[in-house]
Amino acid sequence: MLCTNTNISEERNSKKIKCVVWDLDNTVWKGILIEDRDITVNNKVLKVIKELDNRGILQSIASKNDYAIAMKKLEELGIEEYFIYPQINWGPKSESVDIIAKSINIGIDTIAFIDDQAFELEEVNFTHSEVLCIDVSKIEEILEMEEMKPIFITEDSKLRRLLYKNDIKRNKIEEKFDGNKEEFLASLNMRLSITEAKEEDLMRVEELTVRTHQLNASGYTYSYEELKEFIASNKYKLLVVELNDKFGTYGKIGLALLECEAQYWTIKLFIMSCRVISRGVGSVVLNYIMQLAKDNNVKLRADFVSTDRNKMMYVAYKFAGFNQIDVRGNLIILENSLDKIQKCPTYIKIEN
Repeated sequence: MLCTNTNISEERNSKKIKCVVWDLDNTVWKGILIEDRDITVNNKVLKVIKELDNRGILQSIASKNDYAIAMKKLEELGIEEYFIYPQINWGPKSESVDIIAKSINIGIDTIAFIDDQAFELEEVNFTHSEVLCIDVSKIEEILEMEEMKPIFITEDSKLRRLLYKNDIKRNKIEEKFDGNKEEFLASLNMRLSITEAKEEDLMRVEELTVRTHQLNASGYTYSYEELKEFIASNKYKLLVVELNDKFGTYGKIGLALLECEAQYWTIKLFIMSCRVISRGVGSVVLNYIMQLAKDNNVKLRADFVSTDRNKMMYVAYKFAGFNQIDVRGNLIILENSLDKIQKCPTYIKIEN
């Protein structure tokens, strides 16, 4: 029953863009800010910006301008809200693109850069050959590019920009918080929901499997059809994790696929969004699964396949008490004795 055929999913999702980075002068707006008085928004660009936002594709800025003046103009034009981590300075745009990728915590190969200047496009392409560089003259073609077409547009997709905006707000408050890490986390009033997936969850679940690389313990990806088979089978449990706090929802930020045999359960897939890694949610979910296995009187194992990005997940398993018991090619089999299950931290309330 368990299908690990990633080829289909990879073909459907290869090179999907997660963030579009825009130039400003003669790109987002018509004119050069430091030279022209009459600066107006490029309506063709605005149409693309709004549609990308609806598709859940994040957007930012890499512009050579004065930051305060440019941000004021974006606010005047009513479009400042669409951009996260804007980089407006006089440095190389390749550096700005790099900062944006690291701030969002996504791969540089999931970024597209749009500019009107051939020199700037070449500079970014030379430094980051994985970035999709597009001349703004191609603006009417962008929405039809396969890289800009997510397989599904879920509720979480439509909210993605706002979710990241809330994260930025949380991080700024944390920087100024007068207290230790645990006191700050307690102040968030976090509520964690762990439920078995329903069919209406599957589009977001598939999206998580294909978008999450750093915090995917096995690197597996599954199609909607495969996931639908899992939830219809008594042999599998597909758990979906959602997080909320006083600032609002983080959305559906994690999932776990359990293969349930008579003597032992195996975590075939364990994924967490990088946006919640600092909240300790991964450890809470693993301990929840461990307790679930213990209550069902079965052993608990986990699959881990090392990739170039997911070392942190191996550390999470080891920290939770999983030990290596077998190696089959690139597959590492881990097992937990279930004798050191940690209680949920007091700063997180689990809701089922």
